[in-house]
Amino acid sequence: MELEEIRKKVEQNEYEISFHAEKERYAEDIAISDLENVIYNGEILEDYHDDPRGPSCLILGYSQNRPVHIVCGYTPIKWIRIITVYIPKRPKWINERRRSKSRSRGDEMR
Repeated sequence: MELEEIRKKVEQNEYEISFHAEKERYAEDIAISDLENVIYNGEILEDYHDDPRGPSCLILGYSQNRPVHIVCGYTPIKWIRIITVYIPKRPKWINERRRSKSRSRGDEMR
């Protein structure tokens, strides 16, 4: 996935938030404006080209002085789907850029 394309689709309001991401967003107290800010100012930390459910990626960004991870992919009509969102923390993450060796990426995906 290309970050500029993701940003453009979000800017054009061509994105949706999955039910799972909504639950996580509320649990982590992450506003929709935070999600957009992370996408506009973040970076792709991991790219999942070969995911059997379709290409997706993990975006790392910062909002309100805290790191935020967003996993996103495409909908069937090529909108962006925010699959999950969370604040990276132990035990899954050593820091916002490094996974714990005992955890796989599937632990927080979808």
